[in-house]
Amino acid sequence: MRLWPYFRSARAGIALAAIGTLLGAATEPMIPALLKTLLDRGFAQGNIALWMVPVALMGLFGIRGMAGFVAQYALSYTASLGLLNLRRAMFVKLNHAQMTLFARQSASKLSNTLVYEVQTGSTMLVSALLTLTKDSLTLLALMGYLMYLNWKLTLIVLLLFPGLILIMRVLSRRLYKLTKSSQDATDELAYVVEENALAHRMVRLHGAQQRQTHRFDGLSMALRRLALKSTIAQAAMTPLTQLLAAAALSAVIAVALWQSSSSGVTVGNFVAFVTAMLMLIAPIRHLAEIAGPITRGLAALERGLDLIDHTPEQTGGTHTAAHAQGDISLRQVWVRYPAKDGAAPNDADDASRTALRGIDLHIHPGEVLALVGPSGSGKTTLANLLPRFVEVERGEVLLDGVALPDWDLGSLRRQFAMVSQDVVMLNDTLAANVALGAADDEIDEDRVRAALDSANLGDLVGRLPKGVHSTVGHNAAELSGGQRQRLAIARAIYKDAPVLILDEATSALDNESERLVQDALARLMKGRTTLVIAHRLSTIEHADRVVVLANGQIMEQGTHRELLRADGLYARLHAQGFKPEVEQE
Repeated sequence: MRLWPYFRSARAGIALAAIGTLLGAATEPMIPALLKTLLDRGFAQGNIALWMVPVALMGLFGIRGMAGFVAQYALSYTASLGLLNLRRAMFVKLNHAQMTLFARQSASKLSNTLVYEVQTGSTMLVSALLTLTKDSLTLLALMGYLMYLNWKLTLIVLLLFPGLILIMRVLSRRLYKLTKSSQDATDELAYVVEENALAHRMVRLHGAQQRQTHRFDGLSMALRRLALKSTIAQAAMTPLTQLLAAAALSAVIAVALWQSSSSGVTVGNFVAFVTAMLMLIAPIRHLAEIAGPITRGLAALERGLDLIDHTPEQTGGTHTAAHAQGDISLRQVWVRYPAKDGAAPNDADDASRTALRGIDLHIHPGEVLALVGPSGSGKTTLANLLPRFVEVERGEVLLDGVALPDWDLGSLRRQFAMVSQDVVMLNDTLAANVALGAADDEIDEDRVRAALDSANLGDLVGRLPKGVHSTVGHNAAELSGGQRQRLAIARAIYKDAPVLILDEATSALDNESERLVQDALARLMKGRTTLVIAHRLSTIEHADRVVVLANGQIMEQGTHRELLRADGLYARLHAQGFKPEVEQE
């Protein structure tokens, strides 16, 4: 029922699959029926024309083959469409989920669920449903024919089913638990691979390959043990069901022989009954084995459904604005990050998770505000509040006098451009990365080139074979750190948002590039509200106001010169790390 909303658009495929499967199952009893007719009339009385036998057989198997093809194609069509809808719903949820999702789940786990788990689950489920439907209908058709031939012997066959149901029920539960454990083990293994791919330089620099290999081997062995346990649980179904079927067959043959001697059952009747019963073994075996694929398929798809159903979306209000004025107010703002799953609360942990404590701050339109403080003081958390990357626990944040939750989320985020020290680029063209969010036919290439020139990347574009249409690769890894940082600045210039957030925006630039970019940023910041998080004095001393944070609280605020004269925390930080470029030279 949870899967149905994603598959109901393929109702025609489901109906076609049902017709094909029903038609194929209906042909199964015709084989023993043909044998009965052939034995009772063909050999005994010779009144069947020879041409009828091959025609009947070819026609029968032709119908079966066509029905099987139609059923399999229709189910595959249904599954691929359902998978497309499910995957899209998961990706949309991923892009609209609250930010806490990415703190709880690693990127490898999310990608594994969205790409591989649902694909594997869908493939297994389609194959299993085809088998389940076909063999269930075949079983019913054969049982109906057996009842028609000899209802007394059929009662013996029916005794097989309670034992079969018990076996499937017990082993299916076992398989489900093992499948869930295997999913968790796979996630842990993928996370180790992801960590080592991201931290490859540090792993090699510190010679940690051996330790990481031991870690990988341990998780691989655990996954292998779970796979073997799953195989045992699934493989046990076949011999147990075959043993039950053999016992039922033995009893039927013994009773049938006794009936033939006492009531004169014909040879054709006896052979038809035994043949139909032997034909029962294959669908019974398939139905017994199908518990494994169905269990694993549903467990895999359940992950995707849980992501959709149990991941809260980040919602907004209805207020919109084409271009905000940039008036920002924080009123008694408290921010506390969530505890790790399973962690017991305590006072020390609660204090360490509190990032901001009762912040009151008003940033005027067009003001350049510098945030300064030691590591962990709450500077980045404060900046992340504005586009709602972090949510307020108590208090409120307002933009142009409107509380952030009352803003339409898309409209709110269009008011901000951010350049962070952690630059992220998509594996797309240079133009698409600069004009991020715009469709291909909406990108203004002249604006893209102007933004790149302002960020001191004009020479780079000139050297690329396709110019702004060149693909930058995975996270623009082929570019230098300074080039990637400037590319992020070009993106902010292109967006032309009324509020800028610069988090160590010039940290990766050499002196010459920094001077050129600072000129571009100075032009860009005119008339715009700007929050600057930086350690270089050159990006702070010209700010309209400097706010000094420590332990999540505002300790001081004023101009650069005012704070130096006050001889407080800012003066001490300045003496320790902030040195004017003239002094450095």
